Amino acid sequence: MIHAVYPGSFDPITNGHIDIIHRARLVFERLTVAVVVNPSKQPLFTLTERVQMIRDVLDDQGLSIPVASFDGLLVKYAETIQAQAVVRGLRALSDFEFEFQLSLMNRRLKPDIQMVYFMSSSEVTYLSSGLVKEVASLGGDVTGLVPPIVHRLLIEKLSIK
Repeated sequence: MIHAVYPGSFDPITNGHIDIIHRARLVFERLTVAVVVNPSKQPLFTLTERVQMIRDVLDDQGLSIPVASFDGLLVKYAETIQAQAVVRGLRALSDFEFEFQLSLMNRRLKPDIQMVYFMSSSEVTYLSSGLVKEVASLGGDVTGLVPPIVHRLLIEKLSIK
């Protein structure tokens, strides 16, 4: 049984992330969504809020997928949960450059954990958590870019009327 982990900051989770989750479930028998603590980022939502948000979104969609959090090296976390693969999404050429470096470093650290990439669906290829937060914070409508639960939480967090 091949177990994969889909890591990310998910601040917030978008429909692009959800698309990758659905597609990864078609390939892997087990999938864990893992929220990473990234000290170089200042998240809008706390770690606890992000984990719960993802659980609520997945539950709302009828998906029984474990959600956890971790800090430190991704490959060490993957090894801890006995995952053989790491799922990542690619949207643009700039993603490829970063992911290429990340993949080579992860292979150096833990060669038996495979990096598996999914190209974003064309409907969400431009979508990022940062863009969603920026548009929402400026009063723009992000309906359809994030799940309804996330939309509500964004409005509450940003105190948008």
